[in-house]
Amino acid sequence: MGKDKNPRRVADNEAMAKLRMLRTSPQKLNLVAQLIRGKKVDKALADLTFSKKRISDDVKKCLQSAIANAENNHNLDVDDLIVAEAYVGKNLTMKRGRPRARGRFGKIVKPFSELTIKVRQVEEQA
Repeated sequence: MGKDKNPRRVADNEAMAKLRMLRTSPQKLNLVAQLIRGKKVDKALADLTFSKKRISDDVKKCLQSAIANAENNHNLDVDDLIVAEAYVGKNLTMKRGRPRARGRFGKIVKPFSELTIKVRQVEEQA
């Protein structure tokens, strides 16, 4: 009598994690997301650990969440996971400003962004 189960948003061999309201611009976040696209998850975690970018800690947290979702919710093998997709989107922008000379107003925008990471299990080639 209840409602039907929602269909999965990803394939059977995939899992995803999404992180919203990251306090950085999408352009800067995309530089960190490019670091991990297409890599194995252990190599991607190592790259994020030693990255000098401030936002790389939050990206690492999102990647660990995607790995945990794959292991616990979808019964995928962690050793065979790769980062299939890592894409960035815009979120809200706070508008701030400072008074400037001659009655003008200096606009300051503080953008937020969101990150989606999909991990996929691929079989090892011998």
